[in-house]
Amino acid sequence: MAGRIEDYALIGDMQTAALVCRDGTVDWLCLPRFDSHAIFAGLLGTEEHGFWRLGPAHAADAEPPTAARRTYRGDSLILESEWDTPRGTVRVTDFMPPRDGAPQLIRIVEGVTGRVPMRSALRMRFSYGRVVPWVHKHEGRTVAVAGPDSVWFDTEAETYGKSLTTYADFTVAPGDRIAFTISWQPSHKEPPPLPEPETSLEATEEFWREWVEHCTYHGPYREAVVRSLITLKALTYAPTGGIVAAPTTSLPEDIGGVRNWDYRYTWLRDAAITLSSLLRTGYREEARAWREWLLRAVAGDPENLQIMYGIAGERELGEAELDWLPGYEASAPVRVGNGAAHQLQLDVYGEVIEALHLAHMTGLARNDYASLLQLKLIRYLEDHWDEPDEGIWEVRGPRRHFVHSKVMAWVAVDRTIKLIESGDADGPLERWRELRDEIHRDVCERGYDKERNTFTQSYGSKELDASLLLIPQMGFLPPDDKRVIGTIEAIQRELSTPDGFILRYPTEGEHEGVDGLPGDEGAFLACSFWMADDLAMIGRVDEARKLFEKLLALRNDLGLLAEEWDPLRKRQVGNFPQAFSHVPLIDTALRLTASGAYGG
Repeated sequence: MAGRIEDYALIGDMQTAALVCRDGTVDWLCLPRFDSHAIFAGLLGTEEHGFWRLGPAHAADAEPPTAARRTYRGDSLILESEWDTPRGTVRVTDFMPPRDGAPQLIRIVEGVTGRVPMRSALRMRFSYGRVVPWVHKHEGRTVAVAGPDSVWFDTEAETYGKSLTTYADFTVAPGDRIAFTISWQPSHKEPPPLPEPETSLEATEEFWREWVEHCTYHGPYREAVVRSLITLKALTYAPTGGIVAAPTTSLPEDIGGVRNWDYRYTWLRDAAITLSSLLRTGYREEARAWREWLLRAVAGDPENLQIMYGIAGERELGEAELDWLPGYEASAPVRVGNGAAHQLQLDVYGEVIEALHLAHMTGLARNDYASLLQLKLIRYLEDHWDEPDEGIWEVRGPRRHFVHSKVMAWVAVDRTIKLIESGDADGPLERWRELRDEIHRDVCERGYDKERNTFTQSYGSKELDASLLLIPQMGFLPPDDKRVIGTIEAIQRELSTPDGFILRYPTEGEHEGVDGLPGDEGAFLACSFWMADDLAMIGRVDEARKLFEKLLALRNDLGLLAEEWDPLRKRQVGNFPQAFSHVPLIDTALRLTASGAYGG
């Protein structure tokens, strides 16, 4: 059985990623890209669907022991796990070197004290656990082959096969270091070069040390901010600059339910806010790469802007269900692809243009096509901003006039007007100023409930929506506007969990199925960070700081966050780790630091 979501650590090479559990099991790895088929899919099924466990030997009928300690080595993505056993202490170092050739996952076992019996159990299953590969020896190396894929397994330890699994049993004493490596290669090509684990470890550590040195944030929450930035870097597909929302699919928002989605794609919304955080913490090269990815992805068809694309800009992300996988803790179906890719979500126009505006304002080298794209997007919005859409949360119910979508349409027009006013673009300034005023007036008249003094989820509805917390942050209304304060307080009353965290929108009782889906979901972590931001903006800085620090306490022992927090089970839920949780963590830390709201 897979561990709790927060029991996993992330390692990766900025082209794919693996999740390593506390007991030393790699339960998830897709090769060679984030969105490739998994060779270890035990996370969404059983051990029959692929895993790699490396840790102290244990009885066949006993649970694998969990590490007593684990940490990342400094500010890096190199995981160190230590087990204390009756016979001594052992350390396992797991990492994926930034890619220069074949993708590799390297695991180095090191004896610390005593003499510790160890076992490596490697069960490779291709195509998300469905295909058993042909495993054989080739010039002393172990190779697994199925169709277009081959995975090469290299170690100095003696190995043997049993029950369609490759094992190695060995003992380590102080000073012993035994390395294990898997490398992926297209099956029709020559074998990948023999790995050099120790050299790769040094190079990986140096890569992360140099990358973190570019961070310009030195406030009181630096540890949390840097770990979030490293996570965002790990979720960036280096060849193109595309940023995945998460490296996993179908980790449930509602354990045992159907709210299971594939997040291994680039959402324009998530990527745009990620760019914002990177720019404000000194990472201009990553921001530039994302802008170039955007321009390539949208090129030639800006009027049909999708809400998400593949990591290389692919448009077709057809959704399918993998019925041979039972799902994480029986949360089925397991989905790959994402049918929401072709939804109409008008807010993404605002998020993209806000990101381009921020890049322009922070001095990122001018790109003439970026300005041209911005103008094309506004011309599309001129004709479509007043249409209903599926909204920020990708509801699978009927389209509605979501207030947040209209607000972000206003943002798109506002930022484009500012671009023209700066002299860096030409456009019908007066016409678009009138459009900006029209959208603003429409939202305030049709999306605001005067009796309750709050904006609502959509025109004519009574429901609230946490995306309304972005109204002051986007500059649609000032923080001291009574309608803003009323909305913040209404969301606190109606969308807060007993712990003070924020739900996206109501899904219980009379609201069940409001988003077109059965079941419930947890508190949405991004929305909870937005609440902390808003509280700081309206002067309730102590309350904001306390909420922020409660949110930091939800991170796992390695500083990682999933998408949501289940307030009943007291555990993380949703795909993991989640860019859309780590970005607002960074933003809130910057805001609180600027306000002096932290203690000490």
